[in-house]
Amino acid sequence: MNLINIRQKIYEVRGVKVMLDFDLAVLYEVETRSLNQSIKRNLDSFPNDFMFRLTQEEWQEISSSQIVMIDAVPKNRGGKYLPYAFTEHGVTMLASVLKSPTARKMNIAIVRAFIGLKKWAIDHSDIIEQLEGLKQRIGEHDIQLNQIYDAIENLLDQKVEQKTWENRGRIGFRK
Repeated sequence: MNLINIRQKIYEVRGVKVMLDFDLAVLYEVETRSLNQSIKRNLDSFPNDFMFRLTQEEWQEISSSQIVMIDAVPKNRGGKYLPYAFTEHGVTMLASVLKSPTARKMNIAIVRAFIGLKKWAIDHSDIIEQLEGLKQRIGEHDIQLNQIYDAIENLLDQKVEQKTWENRGRIGFRK
């Protein structure tokens, strides 16, 4: 499996890049059930910053996302069977728990994908700064436009008052 396909299986949950248990099972060529059994046998190797179970809301958000194409999702995933999410460190630890040649090879590819994402984020951090600058400038422009609209409205009101004064009914002598 190439790096692009692996990157498509990396999601952001709770502000952390993660991979889900069923995606990892496909990559490691094992059943999700077997993968989860291996995890449960070695639960002390997976602290909360390595692995966590998704909440129902997080799972619905991921599974309903337009970007995400989840083909390998078991249909019986309900509240009882929410997927595990593995951080980069959890994925690395998972390879040591599975101990198969396929797991080692896939682990290398997955770690490269995580590193590639980090590198991309660092390389494009200037774009984020530019967007923040644009947001600030747009906010300033909105204030200035509102001031211009207010000034135009005041001028129009003055013009209307002036016209009504000139067109008023005259009293007194007429020629």
